[in-house]
Amino acid sequence: MATAKTISEGILRSIAFIALAVVVLYFFYHIQTVIIYLIVSLILTLIGNPIVKFFRKRLKFSNTLATVATLLIYVFIIAGFIWMFVPLIVSQSESLSVLNTDNIQNSMQALLQQIDGYLNSFNMNSKDLLKSSNLSSKLDFNFIPLFLNTIVDTVSGFGMGLASTLFITFFFLKDKMMFIDGIKTLMPQRHEDRILNSLDKINDLLSRYFIGLLLQLFIVFILYLIVLLIFGMENAVIIAFLCAVLNIIPYIGPIIASVLVAVLTMISNLGSDFQSVMLPQTVYVLIGFSIVQIIDNNVSQPIIFSKSTYCHPLEIFLVILTAGFLFGILGMIAAVPIYTMLKVIGKEFFPDNKIIQLLTKNI
Repeated sequence: MATAKTISEGILRSIAFIALAVVVLYFFYHIQTVIIYLIVSLILTLIGNPIVKFFRKRLKFSNTLATVATLLIYVFIIAGFIWMFVPLIVSQSESLSVLNTDNIQNSMQALLQQIDGYLNSFNMNSKDLLKSSNLSSKLDFNFIPLFLNTIVDTVSGFGMGLASTLFITFFFLKDKMMFIDGIKTLMPQRHEDRILNSLDKINDLLSRYFIGLLLQLFIVFILYLIVLLIFGMENAVIIAFLCAVLNIIPYIGPIIASVLVAVLTMISNLGSDFQSVMLPQTVYVLIGFSIVQIIDNNVSQPIIFSKSTYCHPLEIFLVILTAGFLFGILGMIAAVPIYTMLKVIGKEFFPDNKIIQLLTKNI
């Protein structure tokens, strides 16, 4: 029978554990920026590992030179993005604070009126609906200059994060073996081989996954760009890039991209006849985007992801769907990498389990 002393000691241990957990979480909260830098650097390291290996084995570079060459590739890619976006932002930044929100509101009202007139042609009585809701009068467009200025401030502070991330990535790539040796000293001796094997497989599979993800986004970007160029959209490269990046969010991202491109297409055609110009072009662009999504969902995505993570397309779909229900959008983005890590760990530590054998037979 438990004594009062034993109970009190158990309560004190529980309180101490909870207090320690709160302190640790509080500490992580205040260094969340550093944690983000580390996560981004780890992803860049996983993507860069095959490039470093290529430079070392094929071109006979030293480890340091191969690492520097890999970082230069990252820098050139980032510089290309900056060259593509910054001129557009700079050209608009001078007028952000004096942006004429009345013109924007008038344009939106004109768009609503054109939609209203088109729907009235089908006797849908949308005019009374729009009047009763008084939608345009309730929209406050004064947030736009503040929002755009916030974007400019964020971009201006991007340099510090970029420099920190590249600095950390350099040492992750260059001194990978030193970090592995450091991890070895913290491992239980009896599990050392299994943990090291798990780390090697996780590193290989996640490197393949992130490279496959970049390849998938590049394919989607090219297809989106072709669609937008066919219909003469302004800033087609930037719009295609933004829509392709949204594809990082499985299943929901393409829907957001379609809504975005539909709005941009209609706004770019303000002043044109709604029925003969604005609506047909918007529909054609959406059809083009739908075709791109069909190609991506049924050809490029299943092939790339199944080859990079050794997962069946249905398996990936169910994992992403479950993670989305449990943890939202962030869960959907992180679902495949985390699931891949769990499969590798499961195979190393529970190789005789029938379910794990079924899920990891190709790893």
